[in-house]
Amino acid sequence: MKAQIKDLVQTRLPTEHGEFVLHFYSNTIDKKEHMALVKGDVANRENVPVRIHSECFTGDVLGSRRCDCGEQLAMAMQLIDEMGFGVLIYLRQEGRGIGLLKKLQAYNLQDNGMDTVDANIHLGHLADEREYSIAALMLEKLQIKSIKLMTNNPEKIDAMKKLAINVSGRIPLESVAHDDNVGYLKTKAKKMAHMLFEPKK
Repeated sequence: MKAQIKDLVQTRLPTEHGEFVLHFYSNTIDKKEHMALVKGDVANRENVPVRIHSECFTGDVLGSRRCDCGEQLAMAMQLIDEMGFGVLIYLRQEGRGIGLLKKLQAYNLQDNGMDTVDANIHLGHLADEREYSIAALMLEKLQIKSIKLMTNNPEKIDAMKKLAINVSGRIPLESVAHDDNVGYLKTKAKKMAHMLFEPKK
């Protein structure tokens, strides 16, 4: 049986980055509360700006400077508002899919010299365990024809294409590097092929 989702609630959500409609989904894959922030009429549209953002409690909520997650979330919302339409999908897969406890344990390993990839592997996980099938179902439910994916991660683009999503382009989301996150960003670029620190055109 094919996995299914239901759009249970839609509610107006004014934010500092503009006004959106928040969609709350149930699903038959897991028991997590996945959501989508939608700006404008996206049904049957091409080249819709889409950010698929995985939950990061420390970055999104607490403003942690160890990663770029909170900055990317704010940048994506701001860009969608400026463009006048788009979708931010918020997936509940903390710590690249390993959960909050393991992510915090990985932080301690990083403070002792490991990078973010080696720390995850040391804890018995893959470098990245995220999965995007629910995001694909959301985009289908929203009747979007093609997307411009807001990401620096080529694996995310490949994953969405394998899920039969028409990815027509990429919108970079490169945040500012500083002392607390530069090692993390360099590891993502070197070991995970993230498109960071590219020369500006």
